[in-house]
Amino acid sequence: MQTSRVRCDEPVTTVFTWQVRPGKEDVFEEWTKGVTRSASRFPGNEGVAWLRPEEGHRFHAVLRFSDPRRLGAWLTSDERARWHARIDGVATEVSSERQSTTGMETWFDLPGTNGPAPPRWKMALTTFLGAYPFTLLIQWLVAPHTAGWPLPLRAAIFPLVLLPTLTFVVMPFLSRLLRRWLYPSPQGPSEGPWSAR
Repeated sequence: MQTSRVRCDEPVTTVFTWQVRPGKEDVFEEWTKGVTRSASRFPGNEGVAWLRPEEGHRFHAVLRFSDPRRLGAWLTSDERARWHARIDGVATEVSSERQSTTGMETWFDLPGTNGPAPPRWKMALTTFLGAYPFTLLIQWLVAPHTAGWPLPLRAAIFPLVLLPTLTFVVMPFLSRLLRRWLYPSPQGPSEGPWSAR
C-alpha cells in the first residue's frame, strides 16, 4: 500500500476500497447514498466521491477532509460505526488498500497503485491539460454574467466550479487515460504515453 506522509495542517484525501458480495451491489449503492449524506454533514468534510467498478465487485470511496484530525474524528465516530454496522454481510472494507494523501499527489493516487507518485512535471502537465479547457469554459460561459458582482464573489466562482470538477471527474479520468505514461513499469512503457490500460 502506498501511503504518503500526511501533515497535520493540510487537507487530506483518503481512498477506501470495499469488496461487495455478488448480488448485493444495489443494496451497497443505496447504502453509499446514506453514508455520504452523513459524512457530508460532519465537521471538516470537503466532499465524498464513489468510483464504481466497470467489472468486479470493488467500490472505491474518495473522502476529503480539511485536516487529518477531523478525518480521524469521523473515522472513529459512533455515527460512522452505526453506518458500517448496516452493511454487515453486504460488503467489507479492504483495509490493506486504504490510502491517504495530501497536496497534488491526491489527484494521482489510484487504488491498487503501489509505486511512488509520478514526477512533479508530469503531474503539473496533466493538471494543466485538465484545467485549461475548463478555465476557458468558465471564462466564456460564466465570467460575462458575473461582471457586476463584487470581486470576492466573482473570485469564488472559479474554485467552486473548477476544483470539484477536477477532483472528482477530470483528474481521475486523466490519471487512468495516461496511466502508462504517469506510472511506467520498471522496464519502461511498451506503448505510447497516451495509452490507457
